[in-house]
Amino acid sequence: MEVTGIKTFVAYPSARKNLCFVKVETDEGIYGWGECYTQADRDLQIAAHLDAIERYLVGRDPMHVKHFMQVAYDDFATRRGAMDLYCALSGLEQAMWDIAGKKLGAPVYMLLGGPCRDRVRVYANGWFGDAKTPEELAEAACRVVARGFTALKFDPLPGAWRTYVNREVEETAVRSVHTVREAVGPDVDILLDMHRRLAPMHAVRVAREIEGCRPFWYEEPVLAENLDALASVRRDVMIPVVTGETLYTKHEFREVFEKQAADIINPDVCSVGGILELREIAAMAEPYFVAVAPHNFNSTTVGLAATIQASAGMPNFLITEYFVNMEAFGERVAVQPFRVEDGYIRLPEGPGLGIDLDEEALTGHPYRQLSPRSIRQYYEEGLPNGDVQLRQDISEAETYPGA
Repeated sequence: MEVTGIKTFVAYPSARKNLCFVKVETDEGIYGWGECYTQADRDLQIAAHLDAIERYLVGRDPMHVKHFMQVAYDDFATRRGAMDLYCALSGLEQAMWDIAGKKLGAPVYMLLGGPCRDRVRVYANGWFGDAKTPEELAEAACRVVARGFTALKFDPLPGAWRTYVNREVEETAVRSVHTVREAVGPDVDILLDMHRRLAPMHAVRVAREIEGCRPFWYEEPVLAENLDALASVRRDVMIPVVTGETLYTKHEFREVFEKQAADIINPDVCSVGGILELREIAAMAEPYFVAVAPHNFNSTTVGLAATIQASAGMPNFLITEYFVNMEAFGERVAVQPFRVEDGYIRLPEGPGLGIDLDEEALTGHPYRQLSPRSIRQYYEEGLPNGDVQLRQDISEAETYPGA
């Protein structure tokens, strides 16, 4: 069996950002799907990487996943990594596993040693809409809990993403956490995402004010590039510290473990290097007693499927991410969408990734270029205050030329 070509789809799901999917085709008619992590205004670059890497994959046996990934890093990238490269490779790697599973008639997790569980726990994200006050945030939290989610994540910090903040910002963050906790009760897990925003002095001060709310975790309170600072925060607070969504491949995670900088890591299967790379990172984490909670700011289709396949056999898996505002798009483009039941998704039993996409439905969601002001608002105004769906300031739709 040989790869004959790839198709790239950049689709706008009507929320947050464009998504990037890749379909790898073979001479036996078996195809595989993958999804690449994207960011606003950094999506077509990833699609361009897919186009460029295609000639390194065509003619190869798609079952030779590990070898292709090494060749792509050695020969295409000349051993120089970057977000765009790893996002593109992650999607191709997932698609190759999808093909392998279909060829052998088994889910990917069965090819990786079998499952450790029959379902994976998910937490809700993207549920807060345009909530602007702690009270509005609490109301939105109650709505998502009413849907059956037992864990939810949000960024409690208001305003622009800044390293040094005033007392008002700290106090608003603290009040938001306390208000949400009071609203949802003691049995719902609250996950806090600080988005690498704070200097250690602010991160520690906020954490100590919210420890009584028993947050499930404290995600990326400081930049992952300074692991010594992150480790110092971890030593000074009583909330489990998370890092990893901005790190790529096992090489960048090594120091996290050696410095004991985090209790939990959250690599993303759509950017870290794919399914096998995520599994290898998880295996590295085991002897350090570090849990794995895969980041998944992707669709509720292929990216979620790849996350589930990778997570199924991890002894140290904890929970993974589910963006509720991507759900409607997933319902439209997936042939058999996943279902969340009481905060869990059951492992798919079909071969490969266990999901298929409708190409025609995908093309019905063409790429849209967000205006610079919209993107700046999203990243500078912060979350949840800045999460306004970006609908009012979007330019005319454009179709990605490679679709």
